[in-house]
Amino acid sequence: MLEEYGLMRHESEAAEINMGPLIDMVFILLIFFVVTTNFNRQTGVDVSKPKAQTAVSQGQKTLLVGVTREGTIHVYGRQVTPERLQALVKQEVTKNPEMSVVIIADQDAAIGKAVVVMDKCALAGANKVSIAAEQE
Repeated sequence: MLEEYGLMRHESEAAEINMGPLIDMVFILLIFFVVTTNFNRQTGVDVSKPKAQTAVSQGQKTLLVGVTREGTIHVYGRQVTPERLQALVKQEVTKNPEMSVVIIADQDAAIGKAVVVMDKCALAGANKVSIAAEQE
């Protein structure tokens, strides 16, 4: 008799979430971030490079060394001492003798600190040491 009035209890079906639109949105976001992300290798510190008319682009076989306005030295995003810098450069030059070192120094950094960095890189065996600048 209860069946006639539709009052019988039926097992409710489990609710399903349609994953198709969710996956589409994830891929769209992934594509957006890949397209808009800048993949340049930097030193891990914020420096304001000086401008020069003779600035040229370097190749991929470079070790970037940052010198901040305060005079701290950074390699691979970590602060290092001049002695540790020399050891790191020597290790990288041993792996790749064609490696060049580019010093990215803040335009307000003391020139003495950049000279110390250049000297440590040369003592470590780096043949190509240069200072980065933005082209005017």
